[in-house]
Amino acid sequence: LEERQLLDGRYRLQEVPGGRVALPVLEEKLDQLRLPQEMPCRLIQIQDPVPSRAARRRTPAQKLRDELQRLLGESWSEELECDVPHAWQRHGDLVLLSEDNFQAAPWEKLGPALWETVASALGAQRLARRGRVLPDGMRSPSVTLLLGQDGWVEHVDNGIRYTFDVTKCMFSPGNITEKLRVASLPCSGEVLVDLYAGIGYFTLPYLVHAAAAFAHACEWNSHAVEALRRNLALNGVQDRCRVHHGDSRQVSSADQPRSLQPHTASSSPPLSFQLELQDVADRVNLGLIPSSEEGWPVACRVLKKGTGGVLHIHHNVETLPAPAPRLALVLQAERGSPERAGSDGEVQHPTEDSGKETLGARIRPEWQRWAEATAARIQGLLAELHGQPWRTSILHIEAVKSYAPHVHHLVLDLECRPVLP
Repeated sequence: LEERQLLDGRYRLQEVPGGRVALPVLEEKLDQLRLPQEMPCRLIQIQDPVPSRAARRRTPAQKLRDELQRLLGESWSEELECDVPHAWQRHGDLVLLSEDNFQAAPWEKLGPALWETVASALGAQRLARRGRVLPDGMRSPSVTLLLGQDGWVEHVDNGIRYTFDVTKCMFSPGNITEKLRVASLPCSGEVLVDLYAGIGYFTLPYLVHAAAAFAHACEWNSHAVEALRRNLALNGVQDRCRVHHGDSRQVSSADQPRSLQPHTASSSPPLSFQLELQDVADRVNLGLIPSSEEGWPVACRVLKKGTGGVLHIHHNVETLPAPAPRLALVLQAERGSPERAGSDGEVQHPTEDSGKETLGARIRPEWQRWAEATAARIQGLLAELHGQPWRTSILHIEAVKSYAPHVHHLVLDLECRPVLP
């Protein structure tokens, strides 16, 4: 029966009254059973069948697929199977699904039963589904709450507690490497200005782990500001941070040269906020992608003019693929390739964007050119602002992650110091 694929692998054989054994036969294959006449049998229905060992080892994704297939019965199809999630984000008791999941029409007829089944299979109490990021300049998420009363969740990274509303604020777990790096920086006694603070992604590691003395956190999204204030209190650092709610590009700049006055896009929200910070920062974080360039003049303005400091500049940089040297491929084949073979026997070579880049000697030329051009631009902005020469030094280039083939999220640590007469 097993060879003919007539048994339901989710359940095991079990004894039933009368000294008999029940076989878990697939209902849709009963007409294919054809047991010998000398083997007496009858059809029974067991209310709570015993799961097989394999079923008990099912992953959440497998369990979800099986439950949905049972729920839909004959309506199940390969198209629907492709619509079932294989990965998701978990925040406490809330699971955040991808925007591509459950888009086919047949799901709609299941109503609330669909979301209750999904939540049960994934061990969640609440469900939400991502949509496209809104083009409002704030990277506001388009998230629909599918099951539950509200979207407030708590997430813990490196001992730091973040709370936020998933329907109102973005959270990128892919930035954890940069948050860990920030946490290890020597910032004792320093004043930080975080120009794009969000819910405190980087403000909190600077205060909690890197021991910054004080932080100025600038953010224009009111939902993120609410979460930021909660997060500062959750981690006990609210007394060492001042939150500036508004567009950090709207600076008091009447006495600045025109080239230093930041351009404000017409899509910006009509906020009356003006960032009055000046000459206060030992360190400035510019954590905005794909580019933080609009914040460079503001960063120059808030740096301490007598001693300067360090800028952490985020940017997405495109890298052209480089052909592998033929000699290297020949030597690798002669030695025996360490890469694993695929199911069809073809050797699977790692792609350029398959993992985190190793830096140092492997810094790409495009990264270096971008860093040098940025350093030169910042140097010019500082000299024009203060009317004296400044020097800029590239301390480090960090690859955070790849966003698309050959597009990398980089962070440039740039030291900026006035040239003393």
